[in-house]
Amino acid sequence: MKIDKIDLKDNKTYIIAELSANHNGDLQNALETIRVAKEIGADAIKLQTYTADTMTLKSDKDDFIVKGGTLWDGKTLYELYEWASTPWEWHNELFEYAREIGIDIFSSPFDKTAVDFLEQFNPSAYKIASFEITDHELIRYTASKMKPIIISTGIATIDEIQDAVDICREVGNNDIILLKCTSAYPAPLEDANLKTISNLAETFGVISGFSDHTLGTTAPIVAVTLGAKVIEKHFIVDKSIGGADADFSLDKEEFSQMVKAIRDTEKLLGKVDYTMSNKKKNSRQFARSLYVSKDIKKGEIFTEKNIRSVRPGYGMLPKYLNDILGKEAEKNYEFGDRFE
Repeated sequence: MKIDKIDLKDNKTYIIAELSANHNGDLQNALETIRVAKEIGADAIKLQTYTADTMTLKSDKDDFIVKGGTLWDGKTLYELYEWASTPWEWHNELFEYAREIGIDIFSSPFDKTAVDFLEQFNPSAYKIASFEITDHELIRYTASKMKPIIISTGIATIDEIQDAVDICREVGNNDIILLKCTSAYPAPLEDANLKTISNLAETFGVISGFSDHTLGTTAPIVAVTLGAKVIEKHFIVDKSIGGADADFSLDKEEFSQMVKAIRDTEKLLGKVDYTMSNKKKNSRQFARSLYVSKDIKKGEIFTEKNIRSVRPGYGMLPKYLNDILGKEAEKNYEFGDRFE
């Protein structure tokens, strides 16, 4: 499966910089975030496409007040989404600019109208946010556009994840990526449960990845070692910009460090390889092999006193020592000769 130019079956991890609300209502902030994301090595920038009206009702009843120990407690849902949304009239400029500088760009639609709106930009993929995983009609409609579909699993039961995967497959879309996600902002490390990443791939027959809301860069690096092929992390150029998501986003320096660490991790993981490379062959000089440790005359018996396993490794392999001991020498040997 490919997203943009990246084949997720290769060793490279697809790193998504989540813009989310980190423009803080300023188009220039959004454009600068895209520019810097490209500069520091992200593969894609991701938007969120909604309005307060497509997300919720403009109500101040208790059900619509954010609570529960979040960063946004006390706000109404309408206030939160009005504050955090990316204006739809920005999208054309954001998509054009990202493509002009060579970074992939796509979005999370939150209702069918957002999907219809985004289709004009022919995005490389769609992302279903974790809180939308139970919205079957949104998943069905989005998957029907036959783009790779990335689904966060933060609030879902295993049956709800299966439902989402089945819906995609029912409409003929098998390009499915499931992201392990902890839907807390920020997410405690002890709730990450990153071992789920490989299990998602095995259980549902999909590519798996990680949408990270923890603080710092440790979790996404560990996720890559556990098989994550997609990493999504909130990104802000400078936390002093402020905004709804600034507190749990990585700034330029932190995101850059994460990208470098992930690329280094990819090199470290490499591939399953037992071949004898030139480097391995050269290093074998420091292995042990059989050498003559005392002058030997023709007809003498090989013993542990005159044949030893020592470094370097240019002689016969040590595993043959017992086959040699007790036999007669067929020629003269000098101290330090390789036994071959």
